[in-house]
Amino acid sequence: MKSLFLAALASVASAHYVFPAVIHNGVTTPDWTNVRQWTTYYTYGPVTDVTSLDIRCNVGGTTTKIGTNTTTVNAGDTLGFTVEPTSSGLYHPGPLIVYMAKAPSGTDVATWDGSGSVWFKIFEAGPTSFNASGPVWPYQTGGVTGVDQVFFTLPKALPTADYLLRIEHIAVHNAATVNGAQFYLSCAQLNVQNGGSGKPTPTVSFPGAYTPTDPGILYNLYSPWPQTTYVVPGPSVWTG
Repeated sequence: MKSLFLAALASVASAHYVFPAVIHNGVTTPDWTNVRQWTTYYTYGPVTDVTSLDIRCNVGGTTTKIGTNTTTVNAGDTLGFTVEPTSSGLYHPGPLIVYMAKAPSGTDVATWDGSGSVWFKIFEAGPTSFNASGPVWPYQTGGVTGVDQVFFTLPKALPTADYLLRIEHIAVHNAATVNGAQFYLSCAQLNVQNGGSGKPTPTVSFPGAYTPTDPGILYNLYSPWPQTTYVVPGPSVWTG
């Protein structure tokens, strides 16, 4: 029985993935020390219900905060996340999106749940082009294999404060039906120093930012064939 369970888990892991660690200034944090370790992270499984609390920081990610460190960075820094398993990386087709949420003044970000209309988008990467096979996704390196690290830059105008940093990859290979899109996501904790005076907008809440039928979430990758359009869901990117 145990061997069957391990075989099933290996099969899941080969197609799914997690974002367990932050990369800053060439240094990668240990897994699940600066990223909130959500419940059943070891299954590599996705969230599929955009109306559930799990869409914020993954299953249990709004409450499972004990032992999570906060990474100190500067506004304008380049950050990254690792993708595991590294053998397959960012395996599925779909966009990569990064959000942030400023912790209320006087609140310890390590105990904050990220509630309210406080999330703003700082990065998105949809298809780079379209060809005879449909969308060309920037993080797929050949076939369905993907990169095992992703990077983005914090806006220089980001105010000095503590933040939750939410990374999300939306897999759209099964997105032709409601709740078919797969959301792979993690939340890290940041202390941003040397910030600017920007006012991030627009802001959204999780859940609330998406509906199950939004373009880019309810999306048939295979019909019409080949697809020549894709709309990244959510608000516009705030660049400062």
